[in-house]
Amino acid sequence: MDKLIIEGGVPLKGTIRVSGSKNAALPILMACLLAETPVRLDNVPRLRDIRTTLKLLNILGCETEFEDNTVRSQVVGLKPEAPYELVKTMRASVLCLGPLLALLGEARVALPGGCAIGARPVDLHLKALERMGATFELTSGYILGRCGKLQGAHITFDFPTVGGTENLLMAASLAQGETILENAAREPEVADLADFLNACGAKISGQGTSVIRIQGVSRLTGCDYRVMPDRIEAGTYLCAAPITHGELELLECPFQELDALVYKLREMGVWVQEEGDRVIVRRDGDLVGVDVTTQPHPGFPTDMQAQLMALMCLAKGAGSIQEKIFENRFMHVLELVRLGANIKLKDRTAMVRGVPKLVGAPVMASDLRASASLVLAGLAAEGVTEVQRIYHLDRGYENIEAKLSAVGARIRRVPEE
Repeated sequence: MDKLIIEGGVPLKGTIRVSGSKNAALPILMACLLAETPVRLDNVPRLRDIRTTLKLLNILGCETEFEDNTVRSQVVGLKPEAPYELVKTMRASVLCLGPLLALLGEARVALPGGCAIGARPVDLHLKALERMGATFELTSGYILGRCGKLQGAHITFDFPTVGGTENLLMAASLAQGETILENAAREPEVADLADFLNACGAKISGQGTSVIRIQGVSRLTGCDYRVMPDRIEAGTYLCAAPITHGELELLECPFQELDALVYKLREMGVWVQEEGDRVIVRRDGDLVGVDVTTQPHPGFPTDMQAQLMALMCLAKGAGSIQEKIFENRFMHVLELVRLGANIKLKDRTAMVRGVPKLVGAPVMASDLRASASLVLAGLAAEGVTEVQRIYHLDRGYENIEAKLSAVGARIRRVPEE
């Protein structure tokens, strides 16, 4: 197990290229199960979750090759079981449920794991698939699903679930008749999955809105497709420049998908601007605290609240972050306090009062985005910060220490004793 050693206090200056999106690549990889002919995916990030997904696809009967940032896949003979040994480490594994039911009429998928940030039940997925004719039972930690030919249905989600929308997009693409999803998730990664499915021959419209229509087709074929850039990685680096009094240029930054974050950064006093094919971000003066509430897209993303909190720790005045998506996503607060932050928790709201400086200390990551917030805080802190349990970080950030080192950060990865 590795840890990061960060000597803080160095302004970051230079250029960072944003990697492909983990949250888009994972469902697109699962959708490769649906294609009868080979698929080539470019801009796939080299991450732990990607490697886990490729192992799962191979077990399910989809052979894959991963070279540089390109994945090639070919279905050779599907099998219906996703074993616990892989699913327990990554929640996105449940996204094989829709494709397996659509193709095989059966699926045996272990209940998923992933970050410990609160309950993320799959009941919305199951209820929607039941509307299409599937039946389920839960036994020994597995979801057992069966169906005949899935039938199109009019489905209204109780909550705009990203995973549920993605599972239904894949299942409905090969269903008989039309499926309408209302209160669907509007995240860009959902739209990227729909665009990939359309490139394979699906008939999907309305992606990116709350109402998506899918006209089922008889078969899907492979294609060449480029995964969108990672807006959360980009957002993390948008916070890295001002927290270190630096200036960064981001290439392949999905700026239009970051409206809610950019609005809050500008409200805090950060200068951020799109210039041609690049985005420039810097801090010109003092930061000020702001109030933030996480919401489904296009609201402020829950995956950015920890990083923005780190930035707010060094702002003048006070601000608040209300977490409305996950009930247990403030585990980074106590670690930020160890670095000298002034944060008070009440229910699902964090009250952040800015301090003049942070001071390095050993801290422990609890989940993926918490890891990123601790790295940001360590970059700004005086002295040395040790971030332990960074296997969480490796699930979502490609070569983060190399990218940060290239723009001036004093950061290195070492084995934990």
